[in-house]
Amino acid sequence: MKTKKWVTTVAASVVAMSVLAGCGSGNNGGSNEASPSAASPSASASSPSEGGKQFENMELNVAVFQGGYGREYWDTIAEDFMQDYPGTKINITASPKIAELVRPKIVAGNPPDFMYISGSDNTPILNGLIKDKALLDLTDVFNEPSEEGGAPLKDKILPGVLESRSSSPYGDGKVYLAPYNFGVMGLWYNKTLFDEKGIPVPKTWDEWFALNATAKDNGRALFTYQGLYPGYLEEMIVPSIYSVGGQEALDQFYNLDPEFWKSDTFKQVWGLMERIANEDNALMKGTIALNHTQSQTAFMQGKAMFIPNGTWFEDEMKDAPREDGFQFGFLGAPAFTADKPAMAMTNVEQMVIPAKAKNPELAKEFLKYLYTDKSVKLNAEKSKGVLAVKGAPDMAKEFISESTYNVYKAVDEGIVTVNGAFQSVAKGSKYNPSDEIFKPISSIMNKQMTVEEYGAKMYDIFTDIQKELEQNGAQE
Repeated sequence: MKTKKWVTTVAASVVAMSVLAGCGSGNNGGSNEASPSAASPSASASSPSEGGKQFENMELNVAVFQGGYGREYWDTIAEDFMQDYPGTKINITASPKIAELVRPKIVAGNPPDFMYISGSDNTPILNGLIKDKALLDLTDVFNEPSEEGGAPLKDKILPGVLESRSSSPYGDGKVYLAPYNFGVMGLWYNKTLFDEKGIPVPKTWDEWFALNATAKDNGRALFTYQGLYPGYLEEMIVPSIYSVGGQEALDQFYNLDPEFWKSDTFKQVWGLMERIANEDNALMKGTIALNHTQSQTAFMQGKAMFIPNGTWFEDEMKDAPREDGFQFGFLGAPAFTADKPAMAMTNVEQMVIPAKAKNPELAKEFLKYLYTDKSVKLNAEKSKGVLAVKGAPDMAKEFISESTYNVYKAVDEGIVTVNGAFQSVAKGSKYNPSDEIFKPISSIMNKQMTVEEYGAKMYDIFTDIQKELEQNGAQE
């Protein structure tokens, strides 16, 4: 299941090299219980082998989220690191509820040296560290040559990622959050159906709605989504905001500007939702009451032609029933006019070093090691995830499905990737921007609220949010 992690690029860019989409935020499902462990070093930390790089402290405490990616990658890369850095000792603590384990340590001023935090239940602690400015500045790590030598490490990272709020949360150009796996999100369809019936993949929203008749002829609705989790609709909404209003509109949206909710961009984009709700056969009956698994299964069984989701989709639903010959096809998000390209939403997971880490130098060395080609391939093999570095899709190709790889290549060949991160609300605010925006969309979809009424509600809420921010700033 997808989780809300606004950790993504506040920019749109045509990615002109191999980009990746990992299991993303969707791979946050159940996993084994917390299992702290210390991988066995090849040499004692107190008696390091000669010739190895030495650190004042040779022991590193690492805390990682254990979701759909599992923990095997982290255990294995720790072993590899200890072999390549004789005398070091890495202790891995992994848990689906990693925040519960590390929060007391952070409060006590004794955080882990290195953390990978993900999952909707865990990310608030990461947001808290950002608000408290309690993360180590990692800019020097990305300015240094990569482990393979030569160009600085930052040149290996996908364009726009380090400059975005996902990595540089204060807008000062300094990197505090290091990118991990990368995901691509948008609309999906049954490729077999489209190929066999000669159905054209729509490039514009008008073409998309025109396929409603085709959907009906093939015994299905045009669209369904994860009704109980309307946040999935962001995968259509965010690219559409950019398609209509460009970066200016996207900035307005993510900067919590109440005036966005009076804009033509808002009216056009949310008008898509209203049209889906009101057009006969456009929305699969019962959608609003379905969870993610139920709606995704219905889609795969041929009850709807399109559904939003991310690159974790295929793996998450690998055991689900489906119609004969079903193949995952990825569309992204159609444009509003034919002269604009198809688009896709992206997200990046993050790794951090707390400012109060006891061993920041070894943590930085470990972070650099994670971006080596060996690590990128190992991550794909063990977790089926793909790091946000150039060339990673081809390094991961043998470990991921052909259809998932094709998503990466679709982006690689010109789909515009777009995303953003919400500005932080004031400390103690009762508002969560994501919830305020996406949850009420269900009322549009079940025809209990018009787009005009929704917009008025959003304007009032975001006016309050801005007042809170102003008051908070004055108090500080």
